[in-house]
Amino acid sequence: MKAFCRDCFWTGDTAPRRCPACGSPRMVAHDELATLSIAHMDCDAFYASVEKRDRPELRDVPVIIGGGVRGVVSTCCYIARMSGVRSAMPMFTARKLCPQAVILKPDFSKYVPESQRIMAMIRDLTPLVQTLSLDECWIDLSGTERLHGMPPALTLARLQARIEAEVGITVSIGLAPNKFLAKIASELDKPRGFSVLGAEAASVLAPKSVRILPGVGPVFAATLEKAGYRTVGDLARAELKELADQFGSHGMSLHRLAQGEDARLVNPGGGRKTISAETTFNEDYSDRGTLEDILWPLCEKVARQLRKEGITGRVAVLKLRRTDFKIITRRRTLPAPTQTARTLFNAVRELLANETDGTLYRLIGAGLSDFEEAGASGGDFFAGDETRALKHETAMDRLAEKFGKGALVTGRALKTAKD
Repeated sequence: MKAFCRDCFWTGDTAPRRCPACGSPRMVAHDELATLSIAHMDCDAFYASVEKRDRPELRDVPVIIGGGVRGVVSTCCYIARMSGVRSAMPMFTARKLCPQAVILKPDFSKYVPESQRIMAMIRDLTPLVQTLSLDECWIDLSGTERLHGMPPALTLARLQARIEAEVGITVSIGLAPNKFLAKIASELDKPRGFSVLGAEAASVLAPKSVRILPGVGPVFAATLEKAGYRTVGDLARAELKELADQFGSHGMSLHRLAQGEDARLVNPGGGRKTISAETTFNEDYSDRGTLEDILWPLCEKVARQLRKEGITGRVAVLKLRRTDFKIITRRRTLPAPTQTARTLFNAVRELLANETDGTLYRLIGAGLSDFEEAGASGGDFFAGDETRALKHETAMDRLAEKFGKGALVTGRALKTAKD
């Protein structure tokens, strides 16, 4: 098989412009199509797509998911992107670029179940699924040909069609010999794309900016560019020893990636590193009490998500952003893993105490990391105050499910809402 149709799934050894069976132009063709098995799947503008699915009147209008005068764009639909709006852009900039956009606050009570639904479909095909976020993952379909009766490429195409039919949103898929190239491929033909990268990968990568490489952020990219490495091709042509001398083991790793090489395995346990919640203020705050009041509902949100997923976290994380946009992150390892807001709040409140010296902040966040299954640590997890807090918060979860999220709130959360 060197080609297939994404609409009727015809397969053949030639690559016609249109499907000979159904006439569709949505053909995928590649010499290595029958042998590649590593994929990256990315939901197209996930939050915005779910909102458009649920509100058909928004189908043909620009939609931005974000909020607050000083917040940032979580995501936006492709119509909004035509105006220059991008994820992580300040909301005030997005409003200027696309004043006609409909702006909606994120609703994770909708997004999380849809993500779980999609990931369950993928895990029906293989256990080798490494989630990166709610809306993207790596997939390893090696050795599944006999199980599914078709090569991985066709299994993925059928998965893509199933998600669109049953969930009502589109996804883009990249197929390649390794994780790095699969992620690059998934970006080549969005939205609703299916792209393949194989032996030709080095030539495709060569003209691209070094900023596409994993681990190359804005600061390191500037360092590389100053050293004369502006494109991936520059790194690929460089002497390995020269890169090692300049950037150590990271330089050697970048050289391999620039050649299209990536030895990382798809690791089902290597998904999300942190579950967190954060908020950007409409005005800056420095008062500890005010910041604690804002922290509490964020801790509730994080703990509720951990309980929903049946996991606990051992490392509490506090995030702050100053008025100069510098981000401060503080972590504390807990004596035992938790999934309660009470324990998380007590930990991040202590971390916050060391940062409230009059500095003004524009954002605060709380999170938990270092996950394990609930109860995996044995009796310590279920001891004393933690047990009581878990019973209390689990009871609140059940009431929220029955009567709605706003039916029952804690006193601290109610105080924050009134303020």
